[in-house]
Amino acid sequence: MGDRDRKTVVVGGGLAGLAAAAFLARAGRSVVLLEKSRALGGRAATRVKDGFHFNLGPHALFLGGAGAGTLRELGVEFPGGSPPSRGSFAVRGKKKHALPGGFASLLRTSLTGFSGKIELAGLLGSIGKIDPGPIQDQPLEDWCESGARHPEVRGLVKALFRLTTYVDDPSRQSAGAAVAQLQTALRSNVRYVDGGWQVLVEGLRRAAEAAGARIETSAAAVSIERDASVRAVRLADGTSIPAGSVVMAVGPDAARSLVVRSEETSLRAWAEAAIPVRAACLDMGLRCLPDPRALFAVGIDRPLYFSVHSAVAMLAPQGGAVIHAAKYLGEGEADPKSVETELEDWLDFLQPGWRDVTVDRRFLPKLTVSNAVVTAERGGTSGRPGPAVPEVRGLYAAGDWVGPEGMLSDASLASARRAAQMIVNDFGR
Repeated sequence: MGDRDRKTVVVGGGLAGLAAAAFLARAGRSVVLLEKSRALGGRAATRVKDGFHFNLGPHALFLGGAGAGTLRELGVEFPGGSPPSRGSFAVRGKKKHALPGGFASLLRTSLTGFSGKIELAGLLGSIGKIDPGPIQDQPLEDWCESGARHPEVRGLVKALFRLTTYVDDPSRQSAGAAVAQLQTALRSNVRYVDGGWQVLVEGLRRAAEAAGARIETSAAAVSIERDASVRAVRLADGTSIPAGSVVMAVGPDAARSLVVRSEETSLRAWAEAAIPVRAACLDMGLRCLPDPRALFAVGIDRPLYFSVHSAVAMLAPQGGAVIHAAKYLGEGEADPKSVETELEDWLDFLQPGWRDVTVDRRFLPKLTVSNAVVTAERGGTSGRPGPAVPEVRGLYAAGDWVGPEGMLSDASLASARRAAQMIVNDFGR
């Protein structure tokens, strides 16, 4: 085996790229990671200002998912806390109801009447027993309509699916994939990470470098040269790195644009099929929390979210609060100003007085949460592409749109691990 075949280039320094580099280097491969920005992290980056730690919108790590398992395998710690059941509300119209999260909250919630509570208890109790496999190709909308008789119960169940998948597209979303994601959340809860997700980024960077990977920032890859196999990665400065394998830890459009004659590969179809998942996010740093009784809320009749992440994670200076308000964006265009006003009104309802104690705020009108909805049309998670690009030996993809396992960061980290395993199997150590 020549030197070129022994080298792997990873393009992209987010969670997937860093994890892939760590696994490959641990397996004895020669690895170079290229990140076009000056800093690592991508959408997992955290901005720190005045002692407030801001992720790009609300981020939660599913403790029972593939992502947490991958981080543990690589020795990356993720200290923090889980959202509390106290101070959690389901909001319909202009009224707050206790969010049913257990037997006691189910009994006292005013969201639904007695018969609705019976139906909801049965539905929530049965979720964990459902086999997601046979309903992967069923739209979530159809599943919800057939699974719940009371409108308020359907509304709550849809809100829980939005909460755990970040998707507001039930007519196209796979019911099986959504159910599996909700099962993961109900089984093990989620964690807000102390210091923000940059802690995960730095942990993965340390794991990759300790294993021998070389990481280069401000190094933009512009093309992947290939014939029937990968040959080299060309950079913006005109240099090229010979390589026998490449992991593209980027989105589907970026992956397609990188590869020479990509129209001859599956990358074109993969990119064209991808439906991005987007949300509008209002990230706030407050000097204090006006109403400490309201810590979490989901909209029942509107696709809205609210959480005080600093209530359980170290993200704010003493006495301060980091809160996230978000609207899950479905099909069609949303006017950014109107959405921002809607989120401000949402905060007025949940935390009246927030305007008077605001230290910092950031509005993200159209944040890409994930690169692709897991659709029923494509058969759920099993219909997602990659990691191997079948037409080009040595070419692989990794990210939240790749592979048969998990969603969001779970998919990113699981596909990175799988891509690394395939390279080791195909090319040796």
